[in-house]
Amino acid sequence: MNHSIQSADRATHLKIVAVALVLGAALAAFGSSVRSSGDFVQTAHVIRAGQPTMITSAGTLLVR
Repeated sequence: MNHSIQSADRATHLKIVAVALVLGAALAAFGSSVRSSGDFVQTAHVIRAGQPTMITSAGTLLVR
């Protein structure tokens, strides 16, 4: 029984790498299936800047 990753033998390291690869592939497959199942369209909205304003120390707005 290996209690530390530093004292583990080669077979234990290979098992850890194999489990990590399988779980990574499962997570990627799950993420891509969830993302592509929606029938919605993502659009980007453009926000245009208005007139530049400056706030004075008196708390009033000054439009330049």
